[in-house]
This record gives sequence, structure tokens and C-alpha cells, in this order.
Amino acid sequence: MYKNMIALFSSFTRKKLSLSVAALLVLAVTTGFVGYNTTKSEVSLMLNGKKTEVNTHADTVRELLSENHINPNKHDLVRPGLNAKVKDNMKIDYVKANKVVLNVDGKKKSVWTTAKTVEQFVKEQQLTLNDHDVIKPGLTAKIQNHTNVEIESAFPVNLVVGGKSQQVWTTSTTVADLLKQQKVSLGELDKVSPVKTEKITGQTQVNVIRVEKVTDVVEEETPFATVNRKDSGLTQGKQSVVQDGEKGKVQKSFEVVKENGKEVSRKLVTTKTLTESKDKIVAIGTKAKPKPQPVVSRSKAPSNSGDREIVVNSTAYTANCSGCSGVTATGFNLKANPGAKVIAVDPSVIPLGSKVYVEGYGYAIASDTGGAIKGNRIDVFFSSQSQAESWGRKTIRIRIIK
Repeated sequence: MYKNMIALFSSFTRKKLSLSVAALLVLAVTTGFVGYNTTKSEVSLMLNGKKTEVNTHADTVRELLSENHINPNKHDLVRPGLNAKVKDNMKIDYVKANKVVLNVDGKKKSVWTTAKTVEQFVKEQQLTLNDHDVIKPGLTAKIQNHTNVEIESAFPVNLVVGGKSQQVWTTSTTVADLLKQQKVSLGELDKVSPVKTEKITGQTQVNVIRVEKVTDVVEEETPFATVNRKDSGLTQGKQSVVQDGEKGKVQKSFEVVKENGKEVSRKLVTTKTLTESKDKIVAIGTKAKPKPQPVVSRSKAPSNSGDREIVVNSTAYTANCSGCSGVTATGFNLKANPGAKVIAVDPSVIPLGSKVYVEGYGYAIASDTGGAIKGNRIDVFFSSQSQAESWGRKTIRIRIIK
């Protein structure tokens, strides 16, 4: 019985001791954990602009970042530095650097940057931009890893459009690009120098010539011609205007090419006659000037005492003229008798039917009349036109035979 009691007490004591030891261990762990946590530093960590509150036993900023699985490289931004001691309520700023490809006027290079926007990047790189330069992407664009930043520097160009010159700024590489940028449209006939595909520099002058085609209609006078006609009825050296000349009028249509408003070429397209010109006709005397000579010519026929002799102006005619019947005033048919010797007379001077002797022609019968045969004038008949023209107009003597 006594042994049993001792055994029971021993068992109870061992259990109580075990519980006490366990309780002490729990207390120690709890106290240590609480003490460990209460000794941590509270830090504000800005990761790429995002704020995070952390508690840490890290001794340096590098260790703190490592605890948060951040392994910065030499291009990253860390404030304060990696070796700075961690303190309670400390603020740490970490910005991861991005690799950017910078292209300035075709020259490329890789740049590491912690700038958040293109504008910050430009300032960081100390790049100077003027108002006409082009940058892609825009200044407000956010920078990301492998962002391409392209800058085209603008330069001045002398642009002449329609004769008006102006200085413009451009980053264009060809004439066509410049015209598009300056909103210069080209007409179908317009000229551009240099050609649109040519590359331009600050020394280039671009000239746009405005070309247009117009139709010009004008009226012009045409001169009249002067026609000289021989007239055997006029003495040599004398002239007489038979018909006055009149100017004509034509309408001409021209295709006119203008460059910058000034005419450079004119081409006749059509000519239309509005009024025909009228020739001036001048009679030119061909009759030889009379020479002093005896009253009786060598060809004068014998005369009777009763014959009458007079001086007349003579011309010649034929029966074959246009509209001529060939029948004389006395009814004699000249066409049927081409060899007849007949003259036309003024019956008040030489009675019809009279026999006459005509100087240079011979004996003839006064058998015809004419509207223009008045006074001392006769018209001598010939069977051919050439004979009549050869006779011409002359002053002769005739003898009226009784």
C-alpha cells in the first residue's frame, strides 16, 4: 500500500513537472517572438512609385531590398544608397531603370533611365528641343523597358510658292514630305523644283511654279492687197484707182500658258475670218505718149473731095464675150462672119451703114452701137480676143466715105 502511494505520487510529480517545463518553453518562445517583433524597424518602401510599409531587422538598405526579393543593378535609383543604415520610420525610394533606345536624327544609342515620362527623359539627357522638332512618342508618354524615343531636328527651308517666298521649318526628308507638311497642293500642270523625290537639307530651296493654260480670243485687221492692172487707155506714167481697198477682220484663238501669272508661251489654235479684205485695184497706163507727126498718116487711103475725116478714140471688141449675142444693131451676125470689118459708132456722129476708112484697120462698115460709144469714139470688131487686146485703146483718124 505504501509503495503504491509512493508510485502514484512520483507519477503525478513527473507529469506536473513536464507541464511546467512545457509552459515555461511556451512562455519563453512567446516572449522571445514578441520581443523580436517589437525590435523591428518600421520602414516606408516606395517601389516604382507604389508605397509599401514593411517591418525589418535588416541592417542596410541593400539587405532590406534583398528581403523583399529586389536585386538592384547599377542603373536603378535607390534613395538613400544601398549601404545606408536602416532606421525606424525610414523612407526608402526604389525605381527600377528601363533600357531606352534613343534615336536622334538617325543616330541611335541605348540609354538606361529611371525617368517616368519622355519629357523627364529628355531633361535627364539634357536634350534641347525647339518648337519645330518632332519627338516620338510624345512628351507625356510613359517610359517602359525597350521604349524607342525618336527625335527629328527641324531645319529652315526656303519655300517659294507661286513666286511668293517664305521660310518654313521641317523635319521632312523629301520635297514631297515638305509639301505635304506645309499643305501645299499641286495642280495638274504645276512644276516643282527640285523633283518631289529629292531629299532636302537646310540649303535646299523648294520652288513651286503655278502653271495654267487659258484661251485668249482676239480680233485683228487683215491688210488688203494692191493689184495693178495694165490699161492701154491710159498714157504711160499715169495711174487711176479703179477700186478702193478695204481691210478685212479675223478672229484668232490662242492657247496661252502662264507661269505664276505671267505669260510664257502663246500658240495659235484657230483662225476664223469675220470679214474678207477687198483688193485695191490700180490701172497702170501702157499707152505710148503721142509723137508729133503729120496730119495724114502713111497708111492714109485716097480720098474724095466729099469725104469727111475726124479724130476718134478707139477700142476693140469681139463677138465672143460673156453675154454677147454676136448680132450687131443693124442685124449683122458677126459670129457667122468672123472676117467682117465692122465698127461700133455713135449714130449721131457717124450714121449707121456708113462706109469708113479706119487708120490701121482698113475699110469697114458702121454697123453696130454700144452703150459706152458716145461722141468721137468707135469700137473696132475683131474675131479673136487676142487681136482685140492687141489693138488696145488708141486715138486714130478715120475717114467717112460718101
